[in-house]
Amino acid sequence: MSRSWAPSSLHERDRVSARAALALHDLLEAAGEPPQEGDLLPVLWHWLAFPPRARQSELGRDGHPTTGTFLPPTGGRQRMFAGATVVTSGRLAVEERLGRTSSVSEVRETRGRSGSLVFVTVDRQLRGTAGTVQERDTVVYKEGGSAPQVPVTEPLVGEDAAAWTWVRSVPADPVLLFRFSALTYNAHRIHYDRDYAVGVEGYPGLVVHGPLQALLLADLAGRVLPGRTVSEFSFRSHAPVFDGAPLELRARPTTPDEVELAVLTPLGRRAMSATATVVPREEESS
Repeated sequence: MSRSWAPSSLHERDRVSARAALALHDLLEAAGEPPQEGDLLPVLWHWLAFPPRARQSELGRDGHPTTGTFLPPTGGRQRMFAGATVVTSGRLAVEERLGRTSSVSEVRETRGRSGSLVFVTVDRQLRGTAGTVQERDTVVYKEGGSAPQVPVTEPLVGEDAAAWTWVRSVPADPVLLFRFSALTYNAHRIHYDRDYAVGVEGYPGLVVHGPLQALLLADLAGRVLPGRTVSEFSFRSHAPVFDGAPLELRARPTTPDEVELAVLTPLGRRAMSATATVVPREEESS
């Protein structure tokens, strides 16, 4: 880590286009009609706005913009999106002009069994005419040499299928991963370049995006509670999942206003855990 780097704020303006919303609706095989201009923006769909910006010459070997400006310098470490908490207030709409302020709030380095890990926390505030999104993202950077593993916070034990109220299986193939990478302008090569993912970063296959898994879980919460809308969503990755096997999505209520969700590996272990807080749909415009 360079001592000359100092955190700064990044201010941006963008919108979620109706075309992008239609594309994500089709990608997720979402129920109902796709949201049109002026319609409510579902939780996490603000990720369709504010794509990463970098000239082609400013991309690193892994396809991500090189660090050292907004994000701290990481010396070419391997990157993984570890989790996020998103809280919405009011109402954001498709095609609405949005403003976003981002800042790095914490940089923490630890040592694990596989070497040094750098955890970077980014706080984001997104504003529209009648709503806001508060988001806290955690990204982990690991020294190269083997596939990065997010520290496991849940026991790696098989999940009892009967313990989950709702189940959905989603095929995870290279086409799905490529379309999501293109839609979000995510050039990280572990999601579409098998030779790089296997030969350089040491994975057994293409890695399914953490944000894609989170969007599928948020969509599942909306499917199983059609009269409610998600006002808060948090997720944490425990282990990567790869193309070739279906994504096993699970959900169950924990309180009248909260749903526990998970993505399971082919062995029935948790790859991602999430929690969705829901409110009655009629409160969306309050």
